[in-house]
Amino acid sequence: MEEKSYEQLVAEAKLRITEITARQAIALSRGAGDPVYLDVREPQEWNLFRIPGAIWVPLGDIGEIVAEHVSPDRKVIVYCARGNRSALAADIMSKQGYTDVASLAGGITEWANAGGEVDSE
Repeated sequence: MEEKSYEQLVAEAKLRITEITARQAIALSRGAGDPVYLDVREPQEWNLFRIPGAIWVPLGDIGEIVAEHVSPDRKVIVYCARGNRSALAADIMSKQGYTDVASLAGGITEWANAGGEVDSE
């Protein structure tokens, strides 16, 4: 059996998960939804800028430690740079019992382009 490419894994994950747009995510951040924003980028990316109040768990650690940082009953919006790693993370989390998890389509790039606040400290 041939091993799947990264692109194939992402495409398959996106069929199983919920994706939301940057505008939808920004509206949730300003409303009563009180979602947890979960950043799954690498340390150097996290250190550049992030969504204010976000929790950071790199994609490689999602399966092992996300439950230490985010309760499975919380609404979670997972993001990365462009929306691929976050799709994989959302898929993993769904398999771990997270019932209200979504991937931010376009990642933090689209968030910033849509006027979402970013924190660089």
